[in-house]
Amino acid sequence: MAVGFAITGSEGQYSGKITLFVVLSCLMASMGGVLFGYDNGITVLSCMMASMGGVIFGYDIGISGGVTSMEPFLKKFFPEVYTRMKEDTKISNYCKFDSQLLTLFTSSLYIAGLIASFFASLVTAAYGRKPSVLAGGVAFLAGAALGGAAVNIYMLIFGRVLLGVGVGFANQAVPLYLSEMAPPKYRGAINNSFQFSVGIGALAANLINYGTEKITGGWGWRISLAMAAVPASILTLGALFLPETPNSLIQRSSNHEKAKKMLQRVRGTDDVQAELDDLIKANDVSKTIKNPYKSIIKRKYRPQFVMSIAIPFFQQVTGINVIAFYSPILFRTIGLGISAALLSAVVTGVVGIGTTFISMLIVDKVGRRFLLIMGGIQMFVSQLTVGGIMAAKLGDHDGLNKSYAFMVLVLICIYVAGFGVSWGPLGWLIPSEIFPLEIRSAGQSISVGINFLFTFVVGQTFLSMLCHFKSGIFFFFGGWVAIMTAFVFLLLPETKNLPIEQMDRIWKEHWFWKKIVEKNKEEVIGKVGGASLNC
Repeated sequence: MAVGFAITGSEGQYSGKITLFVVLSCLMASMGGVLFGYDNGITVLSCMMASMGGVIFGYDIGISGGVTSMEPFLKKFFPEVYTRMKEDTKISNYCKFDSQLLTLFTSSLYIAGLIASFFASLVTAAYGRKPSVLAGGVAFLAGAALGGAAVNIYMLIFGRVLLGVGVGFANQAVPLYLSEMAPPKYRGAINNSFQFSVGIGALAANLINYGTEKITGGWGWRISLAMAAVPASILTLGALFLPETPNSLIQRSSNHEKAKKMLQRVRGTDDVQAELDDLIKANDVSKTIKNPYKSIIKRKYRPQFVMSIAIPFFQQVTGINVIAFYSPILFRTIGLGISAALLSAVVTGVVGIGTTFISMLIVDKVGRRFLLIMGGIQMFVSQLTVGGIMAAKLGDHDGLNKSYAFMVLVLICIYVAGFGVSWGPLGWLIPSEIFPLEIRSAGQSISVGINFLFTFVVGQTFLSMLCHFKSGIFFFFGGWVAIMTAFVFLLLPETKNLPIEQMDRIWKEHWFWKKIVEKNKEEVIGKVGGASLNC
């Protein structure tokens, strides 16, 4: 028997319950979970396994910054950086880690993910969400094995590329999967479990790095890289048992009864006809679309297309991956030792997880816009303050004293908290919920692709930017945060609590986008009228 609370049928909501899956999936996605009975077990398992992709993504983000600050790792694969760090007393603090080969190790994952996400789109649309999750898990396993066993730079980078393929497939399919499985009223919390899982993975990576760095013999980095196989194994095995989403079942089959039974199971009620009718209607529209990538640039989809580019772009130019990738390096730049730097990265990871969990609890109550605007203001202020301290107190050759270093750590935690409650989870949630079914897979791929593209750009250029901009790097990212906060205030409508197949309503009611959507409607009517007159 499904356990849950009733969802009202008012304000566009469907009848249904928040099943045990809704209550526990966010928690279980990150902690492994226990299946409570067969009926609820399948739904708990489905989101647990799907969100495991987030754990692996977070682990891959967090692990690279830690191992690239370990001296044995640098000595083996990047001897020039090691020599510069240990022996060159003339080079600036900001430039010790400036190496394109070193950044390629980190960023190669994301350019591979960019390419893989578009292949994932085809798999997701043609074969369902489940095969994409499974393919991602297999690629993760291969990448973890190569990284842990690497004896040269080629094996190391090729392992990262395979991890990127896994990330591309998982990040294309998982947020989509979660948005389609979640009841509309709780879609924000459920989808945010993906970012929560990313935080869990990053924290696990930082903790493992902190431990393996202390292993005598200098081979601890191998454990750090190979441990990605643990969540990858869970994802791969679990994907074999994942149920497909009702949306995908309807999209790929004319057997609506099967989709109805799955919908009844995940909603915990037999009264699902209204939602099923909307899914069928959306699928009928989707069949009229021959090429979703060509269709998405049409005027009637212009708002969604703009958001599919703007949201992931802005998520990356917050500068968060500067912290995620290179926080140990950044903390070493300001004068902390290797153990203190890795421990500081653990602290920021804990802050990120905590604030993402808070976002899960409140996102469907206060809305997406409020969190993005408040989080943006918080990030902007903290970045400018960090930049100011480093400009005034950190020279080219001397570190910060302990009090200022502690202040920088606190401010970075405030910044991470602002991201964790806003752009971290919502950067994945909003693109996954705004597309109509006919362009959903293509739209999600564009969003993930843009995310990976600019993750690659930021990751590949940051160490050079740090060397040339010095403390100005924080003012650079702070400027982007100001722009994106204004963008949200002016152009992003609220999407909370609205069923995913009724999302087109928000654009028709928005002060700016309704002009574009209504103009498109007038053009279509005009063409139809002209054709009628010609007849």
